[in-house]
Amino acid sequence: MSKILVIGARGRAGSAAVAEAQNRGHSVVGVARTTSAGLVVGDVTDAGRVAELAVGCDAVIAGVYDGGSDPGEFFARAARALVDGLEKADVRRLVWVGLASILPTSDGTLLMDTEGYPREYRSFFLAHQAVLDVFAASSLDWVSIAPTGDFDHADPSRQGRYRVAPADARELISYADFAVALVDEVDHPEHHRAAIGVVV
Repeated sequence: MSKILVIGARGRAGSAAVAEAQNRGHSVVGVARTTSAGLVVGDVTDAGRVAELAVGCDAVIAGVYDGGSDPGEFFARAARALVDGLEKADVRRLVWVGLASILPTSDGTLLMDTEGYPREYRSFFLAHQAVLDVFAASSLDWVSIAPTGDFDHADPSRQGRYRVAPADARELISYADFAVALVDEVDHPEHHRAAIGVVV
């Protein structure tokens, strides 16, 4: 049994990760920005709080978003705080909920650069890429996991399987199956200091 810290535990990916980890018998500490039943309060941009919560944990899963902030500023602060906090707490494994847009497609073109892909959110995509640059410069054993395309909001069912694949905007995965991939990378880490996409 592992002790796992899940930051962003009230979000859809985070709450699915909490459920998956608990179902496997892990000890889970869920973190949210504001008070919520069963969760502790913490801010992913506060390195001191991240360190405090992470002490004694085997791994951290982070799926965070702040719709009220500039994405470039928020994700940069979050990435730096995660690195500083986890290094201080001596926790090396970080599983980050990433973004399909910055993953390569089968021909090597980044999904965000493919024809017809929405450009109005490009600053958001680039903010996610900057996060990986911060992680890459750290000592953490990190992995970024994203859907190869998007989440399946219509079908929340859990099939309990997934595969790693190139980015493809047409592909969907449920939050429940995505959480299987997140927790698998805690239980049996296969990808290190890399960004991957998963689909059923």
